[in-house]
Amino acid sequence: MPRQLQPELLDALPPEHPDAVHSRRDLRLINAVMGNHRWMARTLAGVRRPGERTLELGAGTGELGRRLASAGQPADGLDLAPRPADWPAGRDWHRANLLTFDGYGRYDAVIGNLIFHHFSDPELAALGRSLRDSPVRVIVACEPTRSRFSQRLFAFVAPWFRPNPVTLHDAHVSIAAGFRADELPSLLGLRQPEWSCRCHCTMLGSYRMVARRT
Repeated sequence: MPRQLQPELLDALPPEHPDAVHSRRDLRLINAVMGNHRWMARTLAGVRRPGERTLELGAGTGELGRRLASAGQPADGLDLAPRPADWPAGRDWHRANLLTFDGYGRYDAVIGNLIFHHFSDPELAALGRSLRDSPVRVIVACEPTRSRFSQRLFAFVAPWFRPNPVTLHDAHVSIAAGFRADELPSLLGLRQPEWSCRCHCTMLGSYRMVARRT
């Protein structure tokens, strides 16, 4: 299954549209069931050094940022959307395109939950160059596993939580744009010996990458 990128419906909806509100609820449930936020907080605690600054790419409505702050792993946010009203106090919010953002030099760790799959291979290569040219030494990502099993698994469990049609469409699109094996670090140009990368896929279809500069 080669990567296939298609527009996701949620990205085109106004934030307060009923379908957008319902789909964001679905995403919170999906993240909870898959354990994505728990894994991110636990992993970040194991790789970040005291005093280091973290930036979340595609911070969206702030669920992960709030979870990290409550776990003692605070992060600043980067997104095209405006700063959420309940974003953790004292944490910066950059309203910018992550492909053209010029502030990576201020961060030691960069994290992303369900954001990297939105970008094409050339865009990921460009993002990788920006990160490699900065002091960033840790990149942690949680993405969809691209596989027919993941597609079938979501189709099987979806009726149990009554997802919005937007979620049904976007889940299929996200999985088709996801990653396998060492694809994400390769696309970002995180190569040995400069980088040590570990990738694995969970039974629930979560693709997880931890990359550290050696």
